[in-house]
Amino acid sequence: MFQIILAIHIVIAFVLIVLVLLQQGKGADAGANFGGGSSQSVFGSRGSATFLSRTTAILATLFFITSLSLAYIASKEVKGYKSVVTEQTKPVAPVSPAPDAPVVPN
Repeated sequence: MFQIILAIHIVIAFVLIVLVLLQQGKGADAGANFGGGSSQSVFGSRGSATFLSRTTAILATLFFITSLSLAYIASKEVKGYKSVVTEQTKPVAPVSPAPDAPVVPN
């Protein structure tokens, strides 16, 4: 399940990058008035901006949902493992020498 959501997440990320790069900036509208010819585009004079903006918003929402899903699944998988840092061990009592053992000078 984790691998499937991760694959979808990566595909959404690449498509989102492409869509953001395809969109024109706000300043590009002024240049289109002086012979840009945007009315002859595939989506119409204003349709491409609306279509790309909506698609970007939908993909950004899906990217956010897959990010949260991956984090949730990863946190559930980690709870089954014991960490070396957080693993609790019983303290060992100090060992005292036996009463009849010879004392060795240092």
